[in-house]
Amino acid sequence: MRIYLYRFWQCSWGMLQTLAGLILFFKHYKCKHYSYHGAIITEWSDKSSISLGMFVFVSAEPFFVKKYEGRVSAGECSGRLLVHEYGHTIQSLILGPLYLIVIGIPSFLWAFLMGKKRREKQIPYGAFFTEKWANRLGERVTGEDSIGDMVLD
Repeated sequence: MRIYLYRFWQCSWGMLQTLAGLILFFKHYKCKHYSYHGAIITEWSDKSSISLGMFVFVSAEPFFVKKYEGRVSAGECSGRLLVHEYGHTIQSLILGPLYLIVIGIPSFLWAFLMGKKRREKQIPYGAFFTEKWANRLGERVTGEDSIGDMVLD
């Protein structure tokens, strides 16, 4: 029942981002897909990850795995990234049509425009408000660990 409510809410209140996610889903229809707490996950070859409504696109091999080699397994890195991205889907449920403005654009800027500065100063990805909130929501809903204070190079 929760999955149906989640998907209904994403398709109504979160319609804008879910529609964008659906378009991206069809563009990557040959990739591996599966369901995770109601979200539709696509593992793609891109090194970045994105959440659009109930559609989550995660890197099959997160770029930061090598940094944590020996401390955190590649599978755990992927799982933590998934929990983080799932947190963004919960933000979509909360914010609805405001998600792209409040979360999407600032997250994009943090990821790509501030990436070099974050790497140089070793600033955790979760230091930015949109990402910290996604981590907390993902952890609360799934009961699993997110990327938390990991520094993503």
